[in-house]
Amino acid sequence: MNYKIIDGHSHIYPEKIAQKATNSISTFYGIAMAEQTGSSDLLLKEEKEAGVEKVLICSVATTKHQVRAINSFIYEETQKHPEYIGFMTLHPSMTKEEIVEEINWCKQRNFKGIKLHPDFQQFAIDSDMAQPIYEAAQGVFPILFHTGDKRYNFSHPLQLVNVATKYPKLICIAAHFGGFSEWEKIKVYKGLENVYFDTSSSLSFMTPQDATKLIKFFGAEWFIFGVDFPMWNPTKELELFMKLELSENERKMILSENISRLLKL
Repeated sequence: MNYKIIDGHSHIYPEKIAQKATNSISTFYGIAMAEQTGSSDLLLKEEKEAGVEKVLICSVATTKHQVRAINSFIYEETQKHPEYIGFMTLHPSMTKEEIVEEINWCKQRNFKGIKLHPDFQQFAIDSDMAQPIYEAAQGVFPILFHTGDKRYNFSHPLQLVNVATKYPKLICIAAHFGGFSEWEKIKVYKGLENVYFDTSSSLSFMTPQDATKLIKFFGAEWFIFGVDFPMWNPTKELELFMKLELSENERKMILSENISRLLKL
C-alpha cells in the first residue's frame, strides 16, 4: 500500500557551516552520522528517494544572537522549496518582548511551530527562564522539544510533564518517543492530551516489539514519524518504521495524518 509520508523532524544548515554543524552533532552524541553533511540539497534528495512529500525543518540557536539569522535561513528555504515546513528557533535568554517579537515575525511568514533543544541550549525544560517562551507560544505554536538523555538533567520526561500540565493550551511534541535513551520512563506522559511524540532517533535503539508496545500504550493518534536528518537516513528510518506491528490505519496516522491535523497542513 502506498502512503503519504511527512517527515516531522529534520535539520538543515547553511552550506558554509553544514559540515561543521554535522560534525558537532556527531561529537555531542558520540554517534556517527548517517550523512556527512546536513545540507538542504542532500536532505531534499534523500527524502525524495524515500518517497517523503513534506519535511519539517528546524535548527537550534545556542545563543540568542543566532535566533534571527537561523529563522531567516529556515524561512528562505521554505520559500525556495514547497516541500519544507518551517519551525522557528528561540533561546531562553531572550526577553519576553524579544520572544513575542520573534514569534510574530515567524507567524507572519507561515512558520508552523518552534523547536527547542534543552541539552544543546543548556536549560531545564521546566526552568523559570523558559516560562516566557511557553506563555507566548501557547495557543499560537506547538513546540517540538528534544526530550531525554541520561547524561543530562535538562530534558527528563517529568520536566516536560510539568510544563504540559502548567500550560494545557501549549501543544508539546516530545521528540524521540518522549525520552531519548530514557524510554523506560516515558509512561509518565499518559493522560496528557497536549503531548504528542515523534519516532525520530529511537527506532535504531529499540526492538520493533518495544516500539510497538509504546505506540499501543499511548495510541497511534499521538505519534508522528520523524527522521532526524542528518543523524539518520530517511529510507532506512522508513524501513525500521515499517517493521512495527501496526495496522494500515495506524501507519497512515503516524506517517502523515497526525502531523497534518496538528499543523493544519
